[in-house]
Amino acid sequence: MRKKIIIEEQQPKKNVFLESILYIFSYAIILIIVSYMFKKSLYINNDYYYLYALIASIIIHILNQTVKPILVYITLPITALTYGLFYPIINVIILYITSLILKDNFIINGLLAPFFMAIMISALNILIEGFIIKPIINKGK
Repeated sequence: MRKKIIIEEQQPKKNVFLESILYIFSYAIILIIVSYMFKKSLYINNDYYYLYALIASIIIHILNQTVKPILVYITLPITALTYGLFYPIINVIILYITSLILKDNFIINGLLAPFFMAIMISALNILIEGFIIKPIINKGK
């Protein structure tokens, strides 16, 4: 009789708190960069500029974890029919929800500019995630 020995490797635990903090601060940096690029379309209150950018990034992070998956699931047929061109509209919706929550402290103006802002935010997020966040998270493993 042969016995099989199965060795399972345990996956290292993800530090969800550190990952969330890194994403929140990266969103804040991205929002600051995008607000300088789109001065007429994205307004962050100048009184506490960095604080409101940080609060907006916290709200965006929470919305990306809760509301965005639902929106992606609901709009999946439209996104498939448009070959993925509808996906930035979901990011625009997240930006508008953040604007509704923060009222006069975070204002999105226009219809076409937020679309390009969402594309820029996604591109910057991919860069920061690939070059900064993932190496920091994977360094601990």
